[in-house]
Amino acid sequence: MSRSPLPVRDGLNPSRIRQPDDGMWTTTLDYLLERFPQDAVRLREKVAAGEVVDEKGVGITETSAFAPRRFVYLYRDPPVETRVPFEIDILYRDENILVVDKPHFLASTPRGRYIAESALVRLRRDLELPELSPAHRLDRVTAGLLLFTVHQAARRDYQTMFAERRVAKEYEAIARHDAQVSTPVVVRSRIVKERGVLKAAEIEGEPNSESRIELIETRDGFARYRLTPHTGKTHQLRLHMTSLGLPIHGDNFYPDFYDVAAEDYSNPLRLLSKVLEFEDPKTGRLQRFESRRTLSWPDESGRGDSP
Repeated sequence: MSRSPLPVRDGLNPSRIRQPDDGMWTTTLDYLLERFPQDAVRLREKVAAGEVVDEKGVGITETSAFAPRRFVYLYRDPPVETRVPFEIDILYRDENILVVDKPHFLASTPRGRYIAESALVRLRRDLELPELSPAHRLDRVTAGLLLFTVHQAARRDYQTMFAERRVAKEYEAIARHDAQVSTPVVVRSRIVKERGVLKAAEIEGEPNSESRIELIETRDGFARYRLTPHTGKTHQLRLHMTSLGLPIHGDNFYPDFYDVAAEDYSNPLRLLSKVLEFEDPKTGRLQRFESRRTLSWPDESGRGDSP
């Protein structure tokens, strides 16, 4: 992918829009107005201000001809968002990476309704690091360790390290205690996640996921578990705990989905990315990071403290 001619602004990348292979539009603006009719007024304002550009950074005007298969770049107006009232703790930073302790309820990267209220955008703004990029991701509802690369030249090495499973990960979770479930136990299954479907699913077939689950301690009918994933499928740990009859406390997806208001922080998913350990691909040094966060035990109501 070609590099954007527009820089990151307010922590956000510009949008990259490809014009179709053919069409009856006379100008690029005609095409944009048809594609985004709800943004017609702002599009005209952005074109007039020189904020819509082509691949070379040349401004698009009202008369710029429609250019099949060519890209245009512009800054979209982010939605108005309520601030997630929890802070990101910075654990480590060097010339290549930034390791943070993410709170529950904060998205890792801009997606859906969470754009500015994501760890990536907050950190880019607060630390003035426009090239900051995630080497991996955590679900919005999962807390704990998240590693970013500081500049573009470091991005590939660290993302590849995660993709090739050269990172040892440990999680902690709180779920109900069942003495009939013998631990430690290794769970293997085939997990699929269809685009546009909220939940992942376990199906028959050759396993493509594996997790080790160990009991750490018990308290008032609940238990804290150590979860060690050996693969990284979507919602893998949540599914594997559910398959044991031990769904993670606060999970509104598994086994059954139920809706939770966006600003209801009273019952977080008790899942924490606790440890990351790897041989640094840039320095060769063994790196080990451990979250300082702890999971709250459910109270008598079955809920618990917010993060």
